[in-house]
Amino acid sequence: MRLLADVVRGVEVEKALSILEFHPQANSTPLLKLLKSAIANWEQKNGGESAADANLVVKTIFVDGGRTLKRMRPAPQGRGYRVRKRSHHVTIAVDKKAVENK
Repeated sequence: MRLLADVVRGVEVEKALSILEFHPQANSTPLLKLLKSAIANWEQKNGGESAADANLVVKTIFVDGGRTLKRMRPAPQGRGYRVRKRSHHVTIAVDKKAVENK
């Protein structure tokens, strides 16, 4: 998930959506849904202004560790191997592209 977050960080929203939509990694689907949700939240907060007109950018995105489910898998000679099913917390923020003064 962190690898995908690094790819999308600082990229325009339209380009980030297309990257995530066609990326082969399985984590791209939940990240795509999260990005769409962040865009919808931004539109709701800014009085229905369209995200396409506002020239939005993925301002910040980071992935923190979440809960780890611990399970046992059968192993040879009556043993059990520990399996850790990891989860994560993703935080994403979108904002207008900063205008450079020249």
